[in-house]
Amino acid sequence: MECIASNEPPKAHILCCECGVAIEPNPANMCVGCLRSRIDITEGIPKQATLHFCRGCERYFQPPGEWVQCALESRELLSLCLKKLKGLNRVKLVDASFLWTEPHSKRIKVKLTVQGEVSGGAILQQVFVVEYTVAHQMCDDCHRSEAQNFWRATVQVRQKAENKKTFYYLEQLILKHKAHANTLGIKPIHGGLDFFYATEGHARKMIDFLSSVLPCKHQHSKKLISHDIHSNVYNYKFTYSVDIVPVSKDSVICLSKKMTQQLGGISPLCLIYRVTSSIHLIDPTTAQIAEVSSTVYWRNPFSAICNPKQLVEYIVMDIEPIMDKDRKYFPGQGAISYRHVLADIWVTKASEIGLNDATIHTRTHLGHVLKPGDSVLGYNLEDSNVNDANFDKLDKSIVPDVILVKKHYGDKSFRRRQRIWKLKRLAEGDTAFDPDANDFNEFLDDLEEDPDLRQNINIFKDKTKQIPVDSFDEQNENLPQITLAEMLDDLVLDDVEMEDIID
Repeated sequence: MECIASNEPPKAHILCCECGVAIEPNPANMCVGCLRSRIDITEGIPKQATLHFCRGCERYFQPPGEWVQCALESRELLSLCLKKLKGLNRVKLVDASFLWTEPHSKRIKVKLTVQGEVSGGAILQQVFVVEYTVAHQMCDDCHRSEAQNFWRATVQVRQKAENKKTFYYLEQLILKHKAHANTLGIKPIHGGLDFFYATEGHARKMIDFLSSVLPCKHQHSKKLISHDIHSNVYNYKFTYSVDIVPVSKDSVICLSKKMTQQLGGISPLCLIYRVTSSIHLIDPTTAQIAEVSSTVYWRNPFSAICNPKQLVEYIVMDIEPIMDKDRKYFPGQGAISYRHVLADIWVTKASEIGLNDATIHTRTHLGHVLKPGDSVLGYNLEDSNVNDANFDKLDKSIVPDVILVKKHYGDKSFRRRQRIWKLKRLAEGDTAFDPDANDFNEFLDDLEEDPDLRQNINIFKDKTKQIPVDSFDEQNENLPQITLAEMLDDLVLDDVEMEDIID
């Protein structure tokens, strides 16, 4: 067997000056074991530290005065742990990782690998573990929320009306757009809501949101809490009082003569069919529509002469649609709604069926949804006692006996039992926000009947109710329904606390 000679010269070895082991030459002339026993490159780096954690908001304290959100074993928490170590800049950090600990043990362990230059220019690598103790400390925000009179600004939202459907609509808009994210607390009081804030800027942001979604006005006041005469610093509490327009969907209003002229000659008696950033009106006798902006309304305010609590059920006896050529037009007339069909209609009170065969004739804008035999809800102006200055000035010959509002779909309690959806609420446990209140149930009925209204609202599936599958449980196809495609899944996070382990 041939032996091939190597051209590389043999490596020289020296003896360690401490233990005499043969090693390759290095500037320290010592082996790795002796270097580690004599030199500790981690000297000056603490092996124990403390992290301050707020149990209220679940954030960690990052000096000098910031609280940050960090998940366990996350990059953010690792960065926070490394910043707590003094002297780490004197060595080169090679690797850092978490060691597993019990989540309830309040201990966090980090394994570090560092390199450092020792005497003579040798590079030494060392691995060590730093243990962090999680100490509880309440942050400033949680401390103010626990203290008495912690808020600095409040927004008081009220609607001075008998029907609160507009208020319920506003509540859902706040939830959808998360306008209440910066609130310290929400309190239902006096038929409204009070929003509390830590700064005046957050309260002003809420005011801007309310003004953009509904016609409303607000008043501002402030109260002096303290005053430092040396630094000339004043401490105030700010209060914003917001009034929502006191009308709601399906209410009847009576406009002044000046307002009718401004709105294109619309009839003084109008029906409110929608309330958004402006008030949408429709004349039931001509299907003429108009919009009243917030500025115009508060310059010439009006109130409802009939609210949905006064609706009466009627039965449709006969109906005749009115052709476009038979309508009356005049110069300067406002916009006409072509989504509604104008019709002559003859109705009878549902309570007088079989007792009185007299029928009432009126005109309605609901010709596209009504047919003989249907039930319809309307206001009986002939027998109503209306207390309004503008209504008293009207010629009684042009006042209809009945103003029809919307189609009636039978037993309301049956519809409520068949609902497989729900809405989230801002506040619970107050009579003004009773989920069984009549106003709230009417608002839910409006959501089912008006697809345009529910476009701005988040509707969630009600997991407590099941979708009917039996033929006897099927819903009536004629009833207005909210499809499953329009519903959202309600995400519920159940945090189960780990029980203490007794050794």
